[in-house]
Amino acid sequence: MSVDHVQEAESSGEESAATKLAATTTVRYYSVAPGVRLNVRSGPGTSYDITRTLPEGAKVPIYCQTPGTSVSGYYGTSNIWDNISNGEFVSDAYVHTGSDGYVADRCS
Repeated sequence: MSVDHVQEAESSGEESAATKLAATTTVRYYSVAPGVRLNVRSGPGTSYDITRTLPEGAKVPIYCQTPGTSVSGYYGTSNIWDNISNGEFVSDAYVHTGSDGYVADRCS
């Protein structure tokens, strides 16, 4: 077993808002509907460009959620879109969150 040496960068002593948020927010991963290759879009709706496609069996983090285009999918019809990365959204109708509503904070 090896151990990598980690060197911390000097800091001004003030934490950034992102650092504070990351320290206080727990991100959960959710399964994409079985047998589905899910389109990832650049915004919360079907009119946004597809940036990539997730493979079958994928799990996604949900950083925040926002309303958008209503989509009928594996888990019903929903207008909730899950932010899974910076500038990447998937329809909540294809993500098994165990809820018909919001399970994460609203995107700002």
